[in-house]
Formats: sequence, C-alpha cells, structure tokens
Amino acid sequence: MVQSGNSATPAASPAPTDHTATELRVAMARISDELRYRNPPNWLRPVLIVATLAALMLAVNQLFNLQIFGIVVLENRYLYGLAGLFLALTFCAFPATKHAAPEGAPWYDLTLALSALCAAGYFVWTGEQSLMGGWEYGAPVPAQVMSYLLWLLILEATRRTGGLVIFAIVLVFSLYPVFNDLLPGPISGISRPITDTIVFHIISSESSFGIPMRAFGEIVVGFIIFGSVLQYTGGGRFFNDLALALVGRYRGGAAKVSIFASGFMGSLSGSVISNVLTTGVVSIPAMKRTGFSKEYAGATEACASTGGVLMPPVMGTTAFVMASFLGMPYAQIALAAAIPSLLYYFALFVQLDAYSARRGLEGLSREELPRLGATFARGWQYLFVFAVLIWVMMFFRQETLAPFYATALLLVINQFSRETRLTLASAATLVLAIGRSLAELVSVLLGVGLIVGAFSATGLAGTLVNDLVFLAGDSVIALLVMAAITSFIFGMGMTVTACYIFLAIVVAPALTKAGLDPLAVHLFIMYWGMVSFITPPVALGAFAAGTLAGSGPMRTGFAAMRLGSIIYFLPFFFVLNPALIGRGAPLEVAVVVLTAVLGIYMIGSALQGYAAGFGRFNDGVIGWFARTLLFFAGLFFAAPGGGSIGLSHVELSLIGLLLGTPPLVYAFLGRRTRRRAAALPGGSH
Repeated sequence: MVQSGNSATPAASPAPTDHTATELRVAMARISDELRYRNPPNWLRPVLIVATLAALMLAVNQLFNLQIFGIVVLENRYLYGLAGLFLALTFCAFPATKHAAPEGAPWYDLTLALSALCAAGYFVWTGEQSLMGGWEYGAPVPAQVMSYLLWLLILEATRRTGGLVIFAIVLVFSLYPVFNDLLPGPISGISRPITDTIVFHIISSESSFGIPMRAFGEIVVGFIIFGSVLQYTGGGRFFNDLALALVGRYRGGAAKVSIFASGFMGSLSGSVISNVLTTGVVSIPAMKRTGFSKEYAGATEACASTGGVLMPPVMGTTAFVMASFLGMPYAQIALAAAIPSLLYYFALFVQLDAYSARRGLEGLSREELPRLGATFARGWQYLFVFAVLIWVMMFFRQETLAPFYATALLLVINQFSRETRLTLASAATLVLAIGRSLAELVSVLLGVGLIVGAFSATGLAGTLVNDLVFLAGDSVIALLVMAAITSFIFGMGMTVTACYIFLAIVVAPALTKAGLDPLAVHLFIMYWGMVSFITPPVALGAFAAGTLAGSGPMRTGFAAMRLGSIIYFLPFFFVLNPALIGRGAPLEVAVVVLTAVLGIYMIGSALQGYAAGFGRFNDGVIGWFARTLLFFAGLFFAAPGGGSIGLSHVELSLIGLLLGTPPLVYAFLGRRTRRRAAALPGGSH
C-alpha cells in the first residue's frame, strides 16, 4: 500500500495539458485506489463532518485554554477524546481490506466506530479517577475490559492505515512485556501478565497516550490543518506557478520548478506522497515534454518531494516533536536543519542542470510560463500568510498556536478571491479531507505509542542502547551504520512523524551515549528514516511519482537513488562534525559549508558526467576514470574534518583539491577541443 502520511488529498493544482490529461487521470485513479480511501455515503458525510469539527473544536478549546462552558479539560481526557473521534473516523474512511467496496459504510465498520467512541468516552468520563487512583497499576474490572477493547481497536486502525507490516510490528512489540522472559540474552526480562500490560498501554502516560499522542494533540494537529487548507485554497498551484515564473525558462527548467515547488509545499504537508500528487501532476508532464526520460521525471519529483519534508520552517511538523524530545527552542532546530536541507536541494539542482546540459535540454518557452507579476498578484496571500506563520513561531514563540492563526487568516483572505473562495460544498469536502488526514496519523501514532510503551514497561530502550554501543565497540562509524540501517528499515511505510518518534526512542539514545551531538543525532535518524521513500525495494515516493510519469516503479526508484544520492552521505557528514548544522564558531561553520558546497558540486557533476563551467566528460575509459576521481574529490571536500574522521578539514580539502583538479582540467580541455573542431570548415556544432 502506498502510505500517504499525514496528507490531505490535493485539490487545487493547475490543469495538465490536453495530450497528458487522460494519462494523468488514469494515474491519479490508480494512486487513489492504492491509498484505499473510502467515499462515505451521503447520509454519513454530515456525521463525519460534525465529528471532525468536534475534534477540531476540542483541540482549539484545549490549546487556546478557552474553557468553553467553564470546563477545564485534563490532558488525558483531551487525548482520549481526540483518539475516540479520530478512531471512529478511521473506521469510516478506510475500508477493512483493499478489495472492499470503495463506497458505502458496512455495518461492521459502523460498529467499530461506535465501539471506539464508547471505549474512549469511558476513559474521558473516568479521566480524573484514573489519574488520581493510579489505574495503570491497579485498574477496576470495567477499566480493564475497556482497555482490551481500545487496544484491539488501535491495532485494527493501525492495520488499515499503516499496512500489515506496521501492524505486525506493533502487535508483537505491544505484547513483548508478556513473553520477554522467553527471549534470549539482552532482550529478555521479567514478564508481566497480559491484563497488566494492556492496561498500562491504554491508561498510562507512557504508551499510546504518551509522547506521540501528546505531540499530536499539542503541536502537530494545527500544522496538518494549515497544510490541508493551504492546498485546498490553491497554495499548490501558486507555488508551482511561482517556480515556473522564476526558473522555468532555464535549461532543465521544468525539473528545477519541481525542486522549488516541492520544497515549498513539502515543508508544510509533511507527506512525501501528498507532495508528489500536489506538484507532480504539473511538473512531471512538463519535464517529459522538455526531454526528460520518464524515469528521470518521476525520480526528480520523488527526490524533490522527499527533500520538502526535511526543509524548515515546518519540516512536516517533525521539528516540533524534535523540540519536545530535545528540550530545545524550535527556532534552534529549524536553523540547524536549514543547512543540510539546502545542501540536499543544491545537490539536486547541480545534477539536474548537468543532466540537462549534457543532453542539450532547454527550458520551457516563454509562452508556456506564467508571468511573475500576475502570479504574485494572484497568490500574494499565500506568501503573506506564510510570513505571518513564521513571524508568530519565531518572534512570539507560539509554535502551538501559530498554525491556527495562519489558517484563520488564510480562510478569511481566501474568501475575497472568486477563483479559490470556498463554497458550502467545497468547505464540507475540505473538512472531510482534514478529518481523514488527522485520523490516519492518529491511528498510526497510537500504534507507535504501543511500541514506545513496551520499551518503557520493560526498560528495553536502555538495554538496546548498551547492546548497540557494545556491538559497535569503539567504532563510532560502525554504530552510525547500524543506526542508519535500523532507521532505513523502520522508515519503510511509516509516516514521517511516526517514524521519527520511534527512532528517537530506540536509536537516538545509543548514538548520544557514544558522545555525538544530540541535535545532530536526531537529524541523522530523521534523514535516514526518509531514505526509504526513494530507495527500493519500498521507495513509496518514487513509486507514486513513477505512476504519474508512466515509468516502471523499480527503474524510477533506482533513478531516484542516483539523483538523491547525497542524502546517503549528508547525515554522516553533519553527525561527525556538527559545524555542518551550524553548531560551532561562525568562521568554522562558514568554511565547512563552503567546502561542502564545492564537494556537492563535484559529486553531482561526476554522477551526471558534466561539470558546469568546465564541460562534459567523454564516455570512454578516461572519461569514466575522471568522473570517478571527481566523485571521490567531492567526498573529501564535503566531509567535515575533525571529530571522528582523524584528519583536519584543511587536510581533507587539500586531498579533494588534488583529486578534483585533473578531471576538471580534462573536462575544460575537452570542451575547448570540441569547440575548435566545430569551428573548422566542415565542423559540426
């Protein structure tokens, strides 16, 4: 199943050209089928809208401390209320099986939805009693029964939204405290009865209703609402048009449009798949029309959409969860994440420019491009609202409330636009989409919370930390490789936020214990958790983009691996020397970033066989040898010295300079030779 993450179905994208319209409609239908969303019957739609609005009002009342009707909602009651409403929405929005009818509402799903409301409602009603009475260690029989029911409902909701693999992982880990005495060596422990385990999962503040759900209820919910409203009011179209107007006319302009548009939207949507569907329906046909192969068009969109989730200021809401884990100001995390994310996009830009130059590809014609002035006139409100969002977050430090202010402002301004103003029908569709997006994320987070609870109940997290450090010995590199592999595996199919939370519990402590910078460690696991979106065999982002491009999924995935290859190196660079994320003296940071830019230029040029300003490499043995030298020169330039490397930054850069100069001279001389040959009588341009 293609995992959509915390996304809303995009609705406001510019219409594709006529000759690709049929192809895109078929591709979108296939992707929608894979996402397995259900269209509720007409009689159920008002019920789902009311449930979504009730959940949103509950969040607003809690976060703004409105105390409607004079009621102060305890945190556990608030989280149970959100869980009950969104679990009910999950059973109505996601069919039980892939082959279930996409329409209607079977009786068993309605039964599960009502059961979720009843089970969560019970804990809302008894919230204060359970808190004061320590029910997680001694619950009465009714609470035990309701705990079993809610646990089963969470598992089923996780299966529907996350797939069978995530369901199996969650199920096994949630029962781990029951059978851990039967396991060998370091993962064994003292078992506890299943009833105690299930009650702990549901009632304690360290499992399903622990860090993941608290982060959702306090921070994430507002940004998902903002991202959905931005898309539905035409934000996707505006950012596409803005990117087209800025860079569309340059060589490979259609691909460079994808970089800018996906960077804008991905930071807010938090979902690679949603990003692909929003910007890809425009950028992929444009890339194909200007000479890009189907595989490279899909790979470009997949890589650009993946990078969007790594891009501040929002980073798909993960930055705010990271701030909670590290106890750092959000602004500090956003500034640190900006450098590697910009380097990632620079690497894409270099490769796409080299790809276009080597093949003689041109940009889009002026007639096809929107006018910059007209684009700003039509969409200035998006930039204004975006600026307000950042202003409130950065200067007023209101990360929790900022997206609500920005959403309200956007909705008000949007109603003055005839083109994008919401009608009653479109507003209802928007509310349904928001509810479905939130329900999907809540279901997965509640499941991930069960894993966190198992580690908490048994103390396995601390055991794993010690074991990983022991297995790595004194080698920090070996520990990082093990952490990268673990992050990659658990990144398959999980939403970005859910994957990060899991890795922050399991993997990050081991790396921090090895003496690495905590912020660099958390960014490291986030990056490696995202790698699976462009890396086969899963490569969900590449597969979705390949569907739009009409290319084979695996071929698109391997093209995305090559194009986005810098993502495999960057995390190692900045975790070994945090100066690459701004953690150091200003001069040191400047030098490290500058050499990283030079190194990435060399790596991208080597991978594509063309160095901007020097020329292309021949395809013979000498040309390939020169490209290989240039690739390793780029690695030496980009890798920050000091720390665990053993060589100073100056020494690494000198090695890179020695390796990189000959291939660049070779490319430059080759260009001069070709120009002279073309200038001779009978020569060819």
